[in-house]
Amino acid sequence: MYCKCGQLRDAVHLFEEMPLRDTVSWNSLISGFLKVGNLETGFGYFKLLLGSTEYMFDHASLTSVLSACGGKELLAIVTRLHALAILSGYHRDVTVGNALITSYFRCLSLELGMCVFYEIPERNVVTWTAAISGMAQNEYYAGSLNLFMEMYHSPVSPNGLTYLAALTACSGLQALMEGAQIHGVVCKMGYQSDLCIESALMDVYSKCGCVEEAWRIFESAEVLDEVSMTVILAGFAQNGYGEEATRLFVKMVKAGAYLDPNMISAILGVFGIGASQSLGVQIHSMVTKKGIASNVFVCNGLINMYSKCGELEGSVKVFEGMLKKNQVSWNSMIAAFARHGDGLRALELYKQMKLAGVEPTDVTFLSLLHACSHVGLLHTGMEFLQSMERTYGMRPRMEHYACVVDMLGRAGMLREAKSFIEGLRVKPDALVWQALLGACSIYGDVDVGNYAAEQLALAAPDSPVLFVSLANIYSSRGLWKERARTIKKMKEIGVAKDTGASWIEIKKKIHSFVVADRIHQQGDDVYAVLTIYLPDPVLPSQNPTHAKIWDAKTEITLSLASISDPYRVLSSWGSNNPNHCSWAGVSCGPGSRVAALNITGGGNSLSCARIAQFPLYGFWIRRNCLGGNRKILGKLSAAVAKLSELKILSLPFNELSGEIPAEIWGMGKLQVLDLEGNLISGALLSQFSGLRKLKVLNLGFNKIFGGMPSSLSNCTGLQVLSLAGNQLNRSIPGFVGGFMDLSGLHLSFNLLSGSIPVEIGDNCGKMEHLELSGNYLTGGIPREIAKCSGLKTLLLYSNLLEEVLPSELGQLSQLQVMDVSRNNFGGPIPPQISNCTSLSILVLANSWNPLPNVSILGGSYSMEKLALPVD
Repeated sequence: MYCKCGQLRDAVHLFEEMPLRDTVSWNSLISGFLKVGNLETGFGYFKLLLGSTEYMFDHASLTSVLSACGGKELLAIVTRLHALAILSGYHRDVTVGNALITSYFRCLSLELGMCVFYEIPERNVVTWTAAISGMAQNEYYAGSLNLFMEMYHSPVSPNGLTYLAALTACSGLQALMEGAQIHGVVCKMGYQSDLCIESALMDVYSKCGCVEEAWRIFESAEVLDEVSMTVILAGFAQNGYGEEATRLFVKMVKAGAYLDPNMISAILGVFGIGASQSLGVQIHSMVTKKGIASNVFVCNGLINMYSKCGELEGSVKVFEGMLKKNQVSWNSMIAAFARHGDGLRALELYKQMKLAGVEPTDVTFLSLLHACSHVGLLHTGMEFLQSMERTYGMRPRMEHYACVVDMLGRAGMLREAKSFIEGLRVKPDALVWQALLGACSIYGDVDVGNYAAEQLALAAPDSPVLFVSLANIYSSRGLWKERARTIKKMKEIGVAKDTGASWIEIKKKIHSFVVADRIHQQGDDVYAVLTIYLPDPVLPSQNPTHAKIWDAKTEITLSLASISDPYRVLSSWGSNNPNHCSWAGVSCGPGSRVAALNITGGGNSLSCARIAQFPLYGFWIRRNCLGGNRKILGKLSAAVAKLSELKILSLPFNELSGEIPAEIWGMGKLQVLDLEGNLISGALLSQFSGLRKLKVLNLGFNKIFGGMPSSLSNCTGLQVLSLAGNQLNRSIPGFVGGFMDLSGLHLSFNLLSGSIPVEIGDNCGKMEHLELSGNYLTGGIPREIAKCSGLKTLLLYSNLLEEVLPSELGQLSQLQVMDVSRNNFGGPIPPQISNCTSLSILVLANSWNPLPNVSILGGSYSMEKLALPVD
């Protein structure tokens, strides 16, 4: 009672006076402290319970402590609690397993969370929901949705929380079709009136651009809360319905709706050019009266609102009055200075940010580069760009590169800007070429301008910037015929220039104007005044004509009939761009023959963001995630095989489904087949004889079942074999030991059984990574693995391996990571492992009985886990 009422002092006093205590009383006290966030005291009492000889902890003790663990800094505690659960046998308890899954996901350890999930023999709805929700909360949306579909076809039925997690994944993926299907199911199951479900559905439709559908759900809701109102306001704002958002907000205020900080932040996001600043000031006054003006989210919104409305000093006052500032606060204020051209104040604020111990983000550097561009600090700007990678390990985005080009262009260094673009390690996009073309427009550089226009035409052939900037360049040089031809081309191909518009607020009313507007109710008056101040105003009838751009001359013979491209990933493919070698993801060899197709989807996918930082398993290919969760959908076409010179087919982290066409297995020059993280299904074809030059086969994290066909052994030059994260359910064939150049064998998280083949050590001199975790492998670790002298990673956790660890493991002098936890090993730990001098991570957690002596290792590892109790 005292704990539930928050009277913890009284609870402790009563606890210490109790003549007889039991596990329930210990658990109540521990839970009371943890629920109010007092982790130190709560963990302290748990340690006392562990050290007690009179009392024993139970599953409730473990779940209480696990429920309080969240954040990377507590991951070590969760792993120790996991080890304690294994020692005590409570890991078999489904409630403890569910708590472990939730805690691992909250500590950002997806792999460990999923390991626990797959180890639970009888999963209930809480188990499934914990995993689906955890993946969604960690932005692994595709995995979350795939797991939901797996649950949907299992004997366990989803509940409201499960559907809520799945809808979160749909929002993250902007998966309209799946979201609509779940909408139909929740209506059928009677969950449609649940407030959280309604808010999640509105969020899905808003993120997918279907504001009308989101509004229908909002209007039909019987009860509304601050979350649902915030979602619909944010939906209007994100989709350009600023006026509708402000009108709705005013109605909410007049109706007496409860206004929380998130709702205020959402509505402040619509303010800027064209929005009523007076309404923004009224909102500021209102939140001040309500006592939430000091909330960090509200303050961040106010900073942006004043800045976008032209009131820089209003932003400064809000920022300086904040008691607590987060990264967004600093970034917003630096961006405000940069937006208003006050670069020196932006740079000075960045110094203060560093002194305050706040780490910059990529958004910080984007604003700093804008600032340096406006004040002409070229050297400082280039230092910022370099420090992103060198000091903070951030990869610059195209927006950063475009800022640098703009910075050089403003200084008149057009040739240097061109050289900078050509020296980039990544292919520049339209934004970068627009920046160069815009600079050429300012300085009238025809040569560099034409070059930039050619490149922009390849990157974004429908961009009006291409024609408008070229026309401006020709105008500045007096090349009127060229200007006229450019405008004519623009009109003939149907490219429309974005209409210029302006707004002015008079007496709390917004007046908007567009270029050549003749339907404005005061249009005649406006033009009458223009004739007074401008001797020859440009009227609508005087607009120049346009002409079409050049016809396409080359087309790739690939069939796109089975590919869906809702995110316009392949927008550069087609007749508007004559150079197929410049199309997205296409690389050519001699004679413009297609040599590589490399399209990596899933830019907001956590797995893609992590993996794409590194070359493909040490191979030469880098995979650059597309932004905004963009991807291609559909099925692979057999027509791909018609590209007879194709060496690389890399389409990871998209949503390709169905089986791999048989024709692809006969592509004689193919060296890399990389389809990781798709929805590929079916069994592997039994005939691999045509892929004799294959070096990389990466089909990880799909839905492939069955086994590895013996014909795979024909691919003798294989260097990387990854089939991890599928549903392979046979044994590991001995022929994997026949690949003399194999550097990585990745078969983790399947349903593989049987023993690890001894042949694996036959030709493994080049093997660096051996990953077989999360299967049902039995027997012991073959001593022949010691022949893999270059092995750096050995992952065998979560199997059914037994016997003793072989002493020959000590011969692996290059070994850096070894995890053999969650198996059934016994006996002593061989002291020879201490000879692995490169070892930095050693994970040995098993149900050792008795506990082995670890002092014989004599090493200093970053992680030693032996399933010991929490200390």
